[in-house]
Amino acid sequence: MRVLLVGAGGVGTAITRIAARRSFLDHLVVADYDLSRAEAAVAALGDRKDRFSAARVDASDEAAVVALLTEHRCDVLLNATDPRFVMPLFQAALAAGVHYLDMAMSLSHPHPERPYEVCGVKLGDDQFARADAWAEAGKLALVGMGVEPGLSDVFARYAADELFDEIEEVGIRDGANLTVEGYDFAPSFSIWTTIEECLNPPVVYEADRGWYTTEPFSEPEVFDFPEGIGPVECVNVEHEEVLLVPRWVDAKRVTFKYGLGDDFIGKLKTLHALGLDRTAPVTVATDLGPARVSPRDVVAAALPDPATLGERMHGKTCAGTWVKGTKDGRPREVYLYHVVDNQWSMREYGSQAVVWQTAINPVAALELLAAGAWTGKGVLGPEAFPPRPFLDLLVEYGSPWGLREQ
Repeated sequence: MRVLLVGAGGVGTAITRIAARRSFLDHLVVADYDLSRAEAAVAALGDRKDRFSAARVDASDEAAVVALLTEHRCDVLLNATDPRFVMPLFQAALAAGVHYLDMAMSLSHPHPERPYEVCGVKLGDDQFARADAWAEAGKLALVGMGVEPGLSDVFARYAADELFDEIEEVGIRDGANLTVEGYDFAPSFSIWTTIEECLNPPVVYEADRGWYTTEPFSEPEVFDFPEGIGPVECVNVEHEEVLLVPRWVDAKRVTFKYGLGDDFIGKLKTLHALGLDRTAPVTVATDLGPARVSPRDVVAAALPDPATLGERMHGKTCAGTWVKGTKDGRPREVYLYHVVDNQWSMREYGSQAVVWQTAINPVAALELLAAGAWTGKGVLGPEAFPPRPFLDLLVEYGSPWGLREQ
């Protein structure tokens, strides 16, 4: 398998470090707008870098991406950029006649009049609108294949296939006890993406109502996370699982709740109140004259790069899927989860826990596609595939998952 990886940030770099240890790859091209960043990701692989090369590409330039895919005879485009670039990369892969895989789906747009009641354009709608074109081309677009979405969706399918007869609710619950030494505010993942998903109206799914929205940070609950993380207050956040799970898993309700904490929520609300969450450029006076900049890009530039925080981070992160329903006529609740200790991921891979936990899942999915264990065409989520081969492969990668009866 020959892969074009677009994006050499924290997740993209972690992908190269995981993939370098697997034999299924024939070649992986690491491409980024900043060529030096792509080159650094390859150089860091040391004596494992023979199957890797670096290139420069603008992810918004479809023609340039198609040309790069063609030049390197790639079979798959793996998107490790932020969601702004999903559609140009998605469309470039289709135009080039290659498979596509991402970890975040096309952006949503709130309902213009009733944003906290009714969905506008939902996450992934723009991609699912092209499903027929992908199916006709005989190519697969595997969307939302990170950890959340991704592994969390695999857990939902596994629960439906093997653990439950009927499912009342699938609830994705994400929490951590990570701290970053020397910083009062240093998000462990892209602040651009964090602002997008946390300040947009969260989506909830109910079988008798369909998809609907609520206020940001609604329905707080305390969830007890495993392996020493403990109780964390979680709130509703917009996330792809709520849009993906109901397409393939029969559940009466689907939610996503994230453990943010009062301090983090307060800072996000302040950014929103000041208009610093906006993506539309504003004019700023500089010594060189007026410049057009996006407020959200300024916030991202002012904060530390999450990929560089690993040495200062301590603690664990947990991604998982809580499922409530019945089995053999009896009520049952389980939490399927995946925990990564930052000290372990830094020692073993040199990548901090959050980006490493995201990165391992697309690599495992690529390996299953290369082996023919996962096959398909069209636009499909992780729930569309048999879950057991994926979960077994995680264990083989040295990253086991857990199941806790609630």
